[in-house]
Amino acid sequence: MPPTRVAIIGGGIVGLATALRLQTRLPHLRITVFEKEPTVGRHQTGNNSGVLHAGLYYKPGSAKARLAVNGVRQMVAFCQEHGIRHEICGKLVVATDPAELPRLHDLHSRGQQNGLSGLRLLKAEEIHEIEPHAAGILALRVPEEGIVDYQHVCDTMVRLLTAQGAEVRTNCPITQIEPGWRLNGNYEADFLINCAGLHCDRVSALAGERREARIIPFRGEYYMIKPERQFLVRHLIYPVPDPAFPFLGVHFTRLIHGGVEAGPNAVLAFAREGYRWTNISIPDLWDSLTFPGLWRFLVRYPSMASYEIRRSLSHKLFCPADVERCGAGVRAQAMLPNGDLVQDFLIVERDKALHLLNAPSPAATASLAIGDEIVDRIAARLT
Repeated sequence: MPPTRVAIIGGGIVGLATALRLQTRLPHLRITVFEKEPTVGRHQTGNNSGVLHAGLYYKPGSAKARLAVNGVRQMVAFCQEHGIRHEICGKLVVATDPAELPRLHDLHSRGQQNGLSGLRLLKAEEIHEIEPHAAGILALRVPEEGIVDYQHVCDTMVRLLTAQGAEVRTNCPITQIEPGWRLNGNYEADFLINCAGLHCDRVSALAGERREARIIPFRGEYYMIKPERQFLVRHLIYPVPDPAFPFLGVHFTRLIHGGVEAGPNAVLAFAREGYRWTNISIPDLWDSLTFPGLWRFLVRYPSMASYEIRRSLSHKLFCPADVERCGAGVRAQAMLPNGDLVQDFLIVERDKALHLLNAPSPAATASLAIGDEIVDRIAARLT
């Protein structure tokens, strides 16, 4: 009997981690990963700030909470096993206004419920002992958070996959899926896994799914602290986030290869891979602007949307000194027709397919745990 053929669409870190977990647990499978770019990890994976998220922010009991806490520990172990550069440097979430204190205490409670260890609330003088140049009235220290080279993680996963017989096809966009599954008219699979990130809703539509949730691309722009001022930041420093949004606010992030980033903001991108204002895709923009959910979201949060645009266009409004523009990333955020942002990971299962339809941050951190979750759900159908 020929081996079961599994096609994974998307060569970001989640698609690769899923392939790796499948290969480890079900070695009889014939696994092929399809990536449209010349190399893997080019979009959400390769354009984030490289943070290892420990699961502080997410609602207890949610998939994000469970998979982030499990995933960060798996990712650290993976990096240790394969010699991938990483550092558990810890993070401070800093409250600067009394109005933020209830939210900070709520984060502390969430972290404890989610199983994080070593959490500690710090008073102003204790903040200065850890971060002498940070100002705040209370902070939450999260010792399990860190930084990593996610591109190196992806390259290592590809090496492990191909060494054990899996195939990773780059420069191979999937533009046609026929029932069965037949991809691009020439590759047949028995099971389809959609990990296409910024294009996951479109891939699901190619496979016959109705696009109820739509990917709305939000660009996050970063600044780099000037080299002579990088001594100002020792760890990761985050603000207390607004619970109405999935974005964590502008934060300071030490990078694994050196330097300190400030960012990101969150503005609507004019292309799903729109890393600059000048990157415009008419089909992508039309897809966003004709989606009723986006207009309901903008009507609900007009001040936030206008402020983010102004801050994107104004260096001085973002941060008046000590920084210079650097890169940007695009978050593949799923939105519902009523304007709500999908807050948790969203997985849709079918008899011979599985679609991961919302996997922004902390998906990179949680990628190995997400891979385990997917294998748990489909293993019985692949034996």
